[in-house]
Amino acid sequence: MNGAIYMASGALLFILPGVLQSIYMVPAFVGREEGLVRLIGMTLAVIGWLYFFGGRSGAKQTVAASVLDRIILVPAVLVPLGLMGVFPNLLFSFAVLDPALGLGAWFLLQKED
Repeated sequence: MNGAIYMASGALLFILPGVLQSIYMVPAFVGREEGLVRLIGMTLAVIGWLYFFGGRSGAKQTVAASVLDRIILVPAVLVPLGLMGVFPNLLFSFAVLDPALGLGAWFLLQKED
């Protein structure tokens, strides 16, 4: 499910980068910000693809390997960037969503045992 969420949100940002202006009410893009949003979208879609097929493989190591960086690394990178003013609403959203989804996956994995 995590993979599907990431693929869908990544595809949305890649195809319609202006959706940030609708959802998060960010100002109109100036310069090359649209390209950066597309890059974020592509990255999310690729991560989602890997999570989706990692989950379909049934390998518990895939979930375990992703949890630590989702809880520590993702917020450690996204929160300072958001505080610097780099798409703060989007980055703060993912700084909360990704660890929450990682913890959810971890608890579901533990429940299977």
